[in-house]
Amino acid sequence: MEQKELLRKILSDNGTECSDEQLMQLIRFYEMLVEKNKVMNLTAITDFEEVAIKHFADSLSLSRVLNLKDQKIIDVGTGAGFPGIPLKIVYPGIRLTLLDSLNKRLIFLNEVIEELGVKDIETVHARAEEAAAKAEHREQYDVVVSRAVANLSTLVEYCLPFASVGGCFISYKGEKAAEELTEAAKAIKVLGGGEVVSNDFSLVGSDYSRSLIKIEKLSSTPKKYPRSGGKPSSAPIR
Repeated sequence: MEQKELLRKILSDNGTECSDEQLMQLIRFYEMLVEKNKVMNLTAITDFEEVAIKHFADSLSLSRVLNLKDQKIIDVGTGAGFPGIPLKIVYPGIRLTLLDSLNKRLIFLNEVIEELGVKDIETVHARAEEAAAKAEHREQYDVVVSRAVANLSTLVEYCLPFASVGGCFISYKGEKAAEELTEAAKAIKVLGGGEVVSNDFSLVGSDYSRSLIKIEKLSSTPKKYPRSGGKPSSAPIR
């Protein structure tokens, strides 16, 4: 099966329908990712089918918990562009910011953005705690997403400050999601979080267990958060 039809099937099996143009954009992103990965560590997964399932289908699973139309979204710790780039390709109406602390990743993502010709997307080079303290980012987003590999207690402190009151933070998590959610209960409350909904599923075509944890933003985050100096990681709110 050619790449385009394989990708179409994988995404359709996981609940996402794409146009031919969108499929070709995703394939071009894959090609650029694999090429850049030869000189820069972006992903441990390079096989096309695996990338299609574990990066593309996983990123696009956000539609399980969110109606993706014209929301203003920030992807915190975007890394190689996940989930942001696939979301922007398939849901072009969103306004997207990609935030990362490593500039060379963003240089690559700017190349991808130019190559694919997507609009209403920007990259921001900063640590999350620095960006979240700035007026142009603090509580300015309808939706905050992150696939970053960090404990939920830590991620909540880094990410909830970006969400507007009435917006939400959605964390992509694995099999320990329930345990992490229990540990993060106090942090969620302290940082202005409200109702929490966890959507658990497995990606079709793999044994990849996933959870999307959606945390509503009920009230403004106190100004002292997020803390600097790595404290959200070294001393999470518990």
